[in-house]
Amino acid sequence: METAASVRQPAVAGLFYPDDPAALQSQVRNLMAEAAPRVRPGVLPKALIAPHAGFPYSGPVAASAYAALGDGAERIRRVVLMGPSHRVPFRGIATTAAAAYETPLGLVPIDRAAYALVETLPGVVRMDEAHRPEHSLEVHLPFLQILLHDFALVPLVVGDADAETVAAVLDRLWGGNETLVVVSSDLSHYHDYATAQMLDAETCDAIECCEEGVLGPYRACGHQPLAGLLRIARSRGLRPTTLDLRNSGDTAGPRREVVGYGAWSFQ
Repeated sequence: METAASVRQPAVAGLFYPDDPAALQSQVRNLMAEAAPRVRPGVLPKALIAPHAGFPYSGPVAASAYAALGDGAERIRRVVLMGPSHRVPFRGIATTAAAAYETPLGLVPIDRAAYALVETLPGVVRMDEAHRPEHSLEVHLPFLQILLHDFALVPLVVGDADAETVAAVLDRLWGGNETLVVVSSDLSHYHDYATAQMLDAETCDAIECCEEGVLGPYRACGHQPLAGLLRIARSRGLRPTTLDLRNSGDTAGPRREVVGYGAWSFQ
């Protein structure tokens, strides 16, 4: 059994998503039931891009990403989960000393052997303080816990890290069909609805073309992990597919200031 000291406790349960296990499970299952699956029969996505806001806002778009796994989800045994650091500034990519992440649905074990593969790479640092308050990884876990069977997590919080550094880490952890890569990012922030649609459409074009040079902090809060994913996707010949592109004005908020959300799969 994991001790309390070895578990990364939930930071946004009850804020971004329900802290009651039954309510959380119900909400995720409802979001998935409403998502329109866009899958290529027999082809499991190698990577997904999905947003990380509160479930009423970005949950429908995140569900669009996870619906792309289809029946192939049962083959996934490891998830490499990368997201940006919102609260702790640092250089590099942070691992954690924790043995597991916890949500109201239970514990998700961390793949320490996978960490050992990347902690010798340039820019990779162990930094628990980057993980403790960070929501960009945590909000994906309830989806993964419900959709997957037994799986281990490789949680990586990305600070100031260039595309080459991120791509090197992903390359080391790439694996086969047992490994899914998830990059967590929202898109443009706090523009009016029409401006957000324009900016997010341009970002979508860049992602579809695997052109990381177009990305930046005003287009995607997770632009640094995104850039690394696009670089390695291009080098490995993966094809991105846009699954969903909306904003908070479409889901649960007013349209005078919105946050953009998108979902993509890479096959």
